[in-house]
Amino acid sequence: MKIKTKNAISMHNPVSHGGHFSINNKDPDIIDFSSNVSPAGTPNSVNLALKNKLDQVTLYPDLHSDDLKSDLKKYTGISKSNIIVGNGAIEIIYNFCSSFLSKKQILIPVPTFGEYEAAARLSDCKIKFFKTMDLSKNLDSFILQIPKNGCIFVCNPNNPTGTIMSKKQLTKIIISAKKKSCLVFVDECFIELVPQSNESISYLIKKHDNLFVLRSLTKSFGLAGIRVGYGLGSKQVVDILQKIKIPWSVNGLAQEAGSIAIKNKSHLSKSKSIIKKESNFLKNKISKISGFEYYDSVTNFILIKTKKDSTKIQKELIKHKILIRDCKNFRGLDNHFIRIAVKSHKDNLKLIKALEAL
Repeated sequence: MKIKTKNAISMHNPVSHGGHFSINNKDPDIIDFSSNVSPAGTPNSVNLALKNKLDQVTLYPDLHSDDLKSDLKKYTGISKSNIIVGNGAIEIIYNFCSSFLSKKQILIPVPTFGEYEAAARLSDCKIKFFKTMDLSKNLDSFILQIPKNGCIFVCNPNNPTGTIMSKKQLTKIIISAKKKSCLVFVDECFIELVPQSNESISYLIKKHDNLFVLRSLTKSFGLAGIRVGYGLGSKQVVDILQKIKIPWSVNGLAQEAGSIAIKNKSHLSKSKSIIKKESNFLKNKISKISGFEYYDSVTNFILIKTKKDSTKIQKELIKHKILIRDCKNFRGLDNHFIRIAVKSHKDNLKLIKALEAL
């Protein structure tokens, strides 16, 4: 029997990502520069809390993540009715697209995070791509292409380029989009890992009902393995997302970890301090290696243009027990781009020595 499904599903290609499970080599000693998690790792307070909560794994978690929402209200200054919690930011991206973007016109600047495109295609959207390595430098041209009754996706800071847009620039996009009844989805998953500025526009959801802001605890607090993210939007949007959300998608330990993590603001300060210092170190060293040219990222990862093939570089570095992100599958890039995370000085030294040896 041939089982049929809709074309969007049969044509769907899952997005490739970094991380230890992206390669066949399961060597536990490999240093992962392919995943952009905070160099400070997971707060000790979270690790301790999870150990003390292991006896609760037999309990069903709160469907609405109510306690975590209460803590997020204090953390963000946003009302609980404007907060949705998800099994990582990814769940929220897909639920947003399936809820609001069916067969809509979508505008996505590229290169950027590939899941926006993948989720939009599953909702039968028509996607237009805007090629730019720095959207802030092409803002007016981008605004001219805003679709009517559609949606714009903006990653800020952008993954993988590490560029950032100002509050003023994003506000201009939001207002222009509102005039065309267009939604604006702003991904701020790396905003807390920008050492020298705070360009978050999360507070604008109170003023603009066409704005939705995505945040993640995965990157900022090192919670990649247990998956917890959240979104901020109008009550109307959040109510719908909560209504269609898979029951119990955010497990109890993830909710507990999220609540503990956001109470540890000193951890973010520690992360930013490491990122500021080590990012400068990496950029300085990379600029002196022949065949490598970096993009001036503001956050905890760096995009590098290479003269060598990116896949060959990745394979060679694995021999040195180092995993970097091969960026050839990012729309708008090719096999001459790699991305590295900013890690501890000890790990960064190993990376630089390995790159110099290529």
